[in-house]
Amino acid sequence: MRFQSFDLLATLVAVVHSNGAVSFANAALEDALGISRRAIVGSFLPDSFTEPEALKNALLGVGGNQFAALRYDAWLNRLNHDPLPVHVIVTQTEKADEIIVELLPLELQARQDREERLSEQAQANKELIRNLAHEIKNPLGGIRGAAQLLEMEIESRELTEYTQVIIHEADRLQSLVDRLLAPHRRPHLVGDVNIHEVCERVRSLILAEFPKGLSVVRDYDTSIPEFRGDREQLIQTVLNIAHNACQALAEQIAQGAARLIFRTRIARQITFGKQRYRLALELHVIDNGPGVPDSIKDRIFYPLVSGREGGSGLGLTLAQTFVQQHHGLIECDSVPGRTDFKILIPLP
Repeated sequence: MRFQSFDLLATLVAVVHSNGAVSFANAALEDALGISRRAIVGSFLPDSFTEPEALKNALLGVGGNQFAALRYDAWLNRLNHDPLPVHVIVTQTEKADEIIVELLPLELQARQDREERLSEQAQANKELIRNLAHEIKNPLGGIRGAAQLLEMEIESRELTEYTQVIIHEADRLQSLVDRLLAPHRRPHLVGDVNIHEVCERVRSLILAEFPKGLSVVRDYDTSIPEFRGDREQLIQTVLNIAHNACQALAEQIAQGAARLIFRTRIARQITFGKQRYRLALELHVIDNGPGVPDSIKDRIFYPLVSGREGGSGLGLTLAQTFVQQHHGLIECDSVPGRTDFKILIPLP
């Protein structure tokens, strides 16, 4: 079929006659309207809008060759849902009496723009970190070596304490640099991954560290299939998020009221990273803590940004890097009393 490739698009697409009758509707439009494609085909497309006259006039203008394409914003009616704000693009095809109507949800456009900015920022951060870490390593080794040589020449114990401070601080910085470089050094080891085995491993590690005052709730969809990925990277990803959550839950843990939820679901016909996926893993790590501070909400995935005293600010940066290596995405929705980190990874 000529328009079968439209089913691969994230945008909503209908092919109509100049009189407004639908001859084809793609899967995204079917999902958005909440009715079957069979019911959409043959229907009068302007009736799907809160203000049908705008589309009627657009179809007449394009069909009458007054213009080749027209754009405007509108509201699309949906079954059992509020109307959806969309950007409408009406375009001629090479065939007479055949018009393509493309609908881009405005919220989807905003989300795609945000994801693109985050992806670009993550890439820039990665390059900055790698370059900075390499620049730090060389002088750091020189400083440590010089302190060791100096220590060998000094007889005073008091002065030796100063050289020990230099050596220990150099080692601490070296450890930080190694952690910054870790995701880029280790090869991506791909194998079959069961996401619930990942969650159970993290759950056991978290409960070993926080044995009292914390309940870890499993809410699994056991129908989720195995997929190809790096098991150790995913364990580290979930562990970093869960560990951050537990540290934010310190007050609730002390009161015996801390709660952490691991929830897995399958997301269908979902779009992220400007690409539409038929199936995706949706893993939530939810806590009942105080929420992410407003001052860092937009920067929590940036390196060296931490919401707690003494935090390295690397846990979420590494988690984001590992998920991106699986062609996935991490989102955070946080309000006081509930923080939800959602990991999305495409499934075959």
